[in-house]
Amino acid sequence: MKKEPSTGQDRSSSSYTKKLFSPHLKKRGHQRSMTMEEYRALCAHAQDHAVEFWGELAQRNLEWERPFTRVFNDQRPPFYRWFEDGVLNASVNCLDCHIGTDIEHKVAFHFEAEDGAPGQVTYRELLDRVCRVANALKALGVKKGDRVVIYLPMGVEGVVAMLACARIGAIHVVVFAGFSAKALHERIRDTEAVMVITANVQCRAGRQLPLKAIVDGALDMGGCDHVAHVLVHERTSEPWNSVDGRDGSYKEYVDGQSSFCAPEMVEAEHPLFILYTSGSTGQPKGLVHATAGYLLWAKQTMQWSYDIHPDDVFWCTADIGWVTGHTYVTYGPLAAGATQVILEGTPLYPNAGRVWQVIQKYAVSIFYTAPTLIRALIKAAGQDKDYAPEGYDLSSLRILSSVGEPIDPTSWMWFYQKVGHENCPYIDTFFQSETGGHMIAPIPGVTPLLPGSCTLPLPGIAAAIVDESAEELPNGKGGMLVIKRPWPALARTIWGDDQRYRESYFPEELGGTLYLAGDGAIRDEETGYFHITGRIDDVLNVSGHRLGTVEIETALIGWEEMVAEAAVIGRPDENTGEAVCAFVVLKHPIPTREEAEKIAHVLRQRVARDISPIAKPKDIRFGQGLPKTRSGKVMRRLLRSIVRGEALTQDMSTLEDPSILEQFMTTL
Repeated sequence: MKKEPSTGQDRSSSSYTKKLFSPHLKKRGHQRSMTMEEYRALCAHAQDHAVEFWGELAQRNLEWERPFTRVFNDQRPPFYRWFEDGVLNASVNCLDCHIGTDIEHKVAFHFEAEDGAPGQVTYRELLDRVCRVANALKALGVKKGDRVVIYLPMGVEGVVAMLACARIGAIHVVVFAGFSAKALHERIRDTEAVMVITANVQCRAGRQLPLKAIVDGALDMGGCDHVAHVLVHERTSEPWNSVDGRDGSYKEYVDGQSSFCAPEMVEAEHPLFILYTSGSTGQPKGLVHATAGYLLWAKQTMQWSYDIHPDDVFWCTADIGWVTGHTYVTYGPLAAGATQVILEGTPLYPNAGRVWQVIQKYAVSIFYTAPTLIRALIKAAGQDKDYAPEGYDLSSLRILSSVGEPIDPTSWMWFYQKVGHENCPYIDTFFQSETGGHMIAPIPGVTPLLPGSCTLPLPGIAAAIVDESAEELPNGKGGMLVIKRPWPALARTIWGDDQRYRESYFPEELGGTLYLAGDGAIRDEETGYFHITGRIDDVLNVSGHRLGTVEIETALIGWEEMVAEAAVIGRPDENTGEAVCAFVVLKHPIPTREEAEKIAHVLRQRVARDISPIAKPKDIRFGQGLPKTRSGKVMRRLLRSIVRGEALTQDMSTLEDPSILEQFMTTL
């Protein structure tokens, strides 16, 4: 297991990072969820009476067809089971439970197309649409336990497809619509999906991207005979290729279906979805999340992290292809009965003013986004005053939040001051695809805020920082972030690979009982607050997207006639958090500058094709060989120093050929 925990940025460089900010909330007739003393008492109760604590939350938050009698089963660690004899349905907990209440005719989603055309759907209407798609799936032979891949653009239809699968007990596998045919193919084949739900096109940044054509390309790669049907939502009138006997449109299969579909009740541990995340060994990991434990945490964290109330308008900018979109666009807000905003395309198109226009137009009260978008907004506001937040009415905002990567204190302060006018708590959240929902985050109106810190664990989450011997470290000393006790929302396994799950998240080197988050962290000496310092494995975090270095290296080396070796690392980037940097060894002599630029262009296009445009290397450097030890191990720490412009002061006594380093000093 690779462990190189960072000691973190020098937080003393900013005057903000030692100042605690008030946790107060705007007064809107809401009572605070708790006090700081009550938070500490709840954490103590969760620690001392864990089974009782989780059982109480599950009884209070979820609607059960058959209530559970057993909260926790730890007979086969780390494959823990929660509420296992209970029976429920996730779509019922998100939709049916609101029918007959004040929420039934409340707006579930304000939807805005990329061209600005508005629309909305109520909870009643959303349930009807979910039932029609669910009935279409059943008519096409999809049944409980089948896997359905969803490859749709951001919009209400993606949420409907997810809930339709949940309604009939099928397991949805959402794939980000920016991923390539190859990445899609891997996920279809690995899950043995029986159906793909897609759209003819995706409207993004003024273009129409042919999603159905990408699906066709993925299925043509072979090994996908288990896909019996491709269901196509016709977003536009753009024609698409239809394969007889396999492909059909919503108009053909969905529109005429009944708006009633009896829900399939499933066991608490029944898989709700599989979500793929990058792994340090190259092959993406299909994380399996169980219905009850995941749904419980999605709903509970909406209450703790966002103090959600009936009059709130919640906007999470995450795509449903990522865990944030699963938990804080689909399941959490809908289970809580919230009104949301959902946008097609990117919030920055046609310009950065769209973000502020949307907040003003829909009176957004809770705005949840990524540090990457915040940095882009800062840059746009500095270049053109028309895109500055001061020019818009943002008075509806009461909570600001971010996710995906640690946020620097300077950006934190800009968001807090310029957007929230120091009246909105900044909820800096830490969680992962594996954890299902927020793990470390302030509670608005309760936790004092510290710029650049996600503050303290939520009740029930026993977070700690340890060294390589699993010894807990004191405040002020950086190490590896772990969770010491199980909790219901943790992914149950990696699809088809229990052993990889155990080795990845519960390594024997740490005793086999601690959940290894894969991130380095450090706790503030004075407050005990957590600061996340970055990945300790070979996974990069680019604009909040986790990318495996081995996957990118594989794409580069795939140009067999040209590339002999490649090593990929990350470096800090002010816009994307981390930038992909590639060190490439060609099979031919080092080219001229002009030739190198052409080769670099081709390499970037190959990575975009095989993985995603997000994964394209920002920097590419060429050399005659990679810096290796005499045993053949690439010395990545030296490469990190090179891309960061640091002096090479490390011990290089084991480096086989020091002259190689000079060749990598030039970047393209």
